[in-house]
Amino acid sequence: MAAVTMRLPAARAPLGSSAPRSSEKHLVAPGDTITTDTGYMRGHGTYVEDDKLIASVAGVVERVNKLVCVRALKARYNGEVGDIVVGRITEVQQKRWKVETNSRLDSVLLLSSINLPGGELRRRSAEDELAMRDYLQEGDLISAEVQSIFSDGAVSLHTRSLKYGKLAQGVLVQVSPSLVKRQKTHFHDLPCGASVILGNNGFIWIYPTAEQKDEEAGGFTTNLEPVPLSDREVISRLRNCIVALVAHKMMLFDTSILYCYEASLPHQIKDIVKPEVTEEIVLETRQRLLDLEG
Repeated sequence: MAAVTMRLPAARAPLGSSAPRSSEKHLVAPGDTITTDTGYMRGHGTYVEDDKLIASVAGVVERVNKLVCVRALKARYNGEVGDIVVGRITEVQQKRWKVETNSRLDSVLLLSSINLPGGELRRRSAEDELAMRDYLQEGDLISAEVQSIFSDGAVSLHTRSLKYGKLAQGVLVQVSPSLVKRQKTHFHDLPCGASVILGNNGFIWIYPTAEQKDEEAGGFTTNLEPVPLSDREVISRLRNCIVALVAHKMMLFDTSILYCYEASLPHQIKDIVKPEVTEEIVLETRQRLLDLEG
């Protein structure tokens, strides 16, 4: 006889406000009047009608001096210089790669914007151009930094640092870019034995923490050794924890992911995505974050 899983309703524990009243964000829907003051300038996500500044998208109102704009809650990735992104190579072209980074247009990684294997510093030759597929080919995942933004909004990337480059073995999780919290660093080695790259573009890469960094490879060699079961279990648990946080619209950063991981330890990995378990874990994570903020 096949086993049947039954779920019973449970009382939801009351939870205090996740932020003080003074720091609550001004949320608007399309058509909402933001202000009737004519002294403000119109920014992205707004339009003027009858001397009123009105929102054209659903999101958070942001003010910079007299400029008012609305940052959409759910939108494609809009690149900013210095952002860390995770992307997938979609095409190899002349002296450049096209990269899918969850933005409106494919991003560009120029041959001159990568480290050559061995860290050589020289001009790129015709031989380098012929060997482009030896470095990166279609389907490869990379981590990179946004170098500049073209006039049409496309993003130009670079991997001129040993911490960037080709990604080897791990799990990719795609979330909304608005849920990834901006921090000084987006590369985190978690104490549970795995590492995460929180791409500003909403692509999150979870992988086993390397025992030693390979400095000579220039970011193009990938370790294809079998991953131990214990590491795979940690990666799977982290992946389910991120999915649980995203389901409850919680910001993703190293502390929230680690707290969620610790809250999930009493449960089996496959049970984390069950609605009642997800809610329990996220409530505990949210409470710990509130206690941390004081």
